[in-house]
Formats: sequence, structure tokens, C-alpha cells
Amino acid sequence: MPKRGEIWLADLGLSAKTRPVLVLSVPFSDSDYALITVVPCTTNIRSSDFQVKLPVSGLRPGAFNIQGLTAIPPSKFIRRLGTLQPNQMKLIEDTVKKWLGF
Repeated sequence: MPKRGEIWLADLGLSAKTRPVLVLSVPFSDSDYALITVVPCTTNIRSSDFQVKLPVSGLRPGAFNIQGLTAIPPSKFIRRLGTLQPNQMKLIEDTVKKWLGF
């Protein structure tokens, strides 16, 4: 089961294709919907306040697109690619809070 802070290759559907995603949500329980919130990784870099550029070993240079937050079922995850460090997750969390107005 994908865990918060891990990067996975995931099938995001026909329009979004298969791409690396960062798991953002905490584990769900039996009474919750079986969905995992992710931040997709993109190689289409823009000068956006809502893209977080982080070097991740094994991934092409790119950024995590905070505006692309989505939730997908566990069956869409293909394989684990790595894990972010706590300081990297903090950058993601801070940008998510900014995007959502928290």
C-alpha cells in the first residue's frame, strides 16, 4: 500500500497518462473511501508558485504540480520509485497550504 511521502508510478487515466506521483494523504480506514490523494510530477516546468521543483533520484528533472492534486484508488499504483526526505515534504506541504488557502 502506498504511504505518505512515497513516489509511485501511477496510471492517472487516458488524458493524464502514467506518471510519477507523490502520495500526500494519510492511510484510509475501512469506513473511508479507498482513495489516496497524490500530487503528479510533470516535466512541463512553468514559473508557477504552485510547482515544487525537487531533485529526485531516478526521475527526470521536473516538478510536483500542486494544482494537479487528485485522488486515485490503490489499484492505479504500479510501482514504488522512491521517497521524499522530511524537508522536501515540508516544501510540498507548505505549497499545498498556499494553494488551498490554509
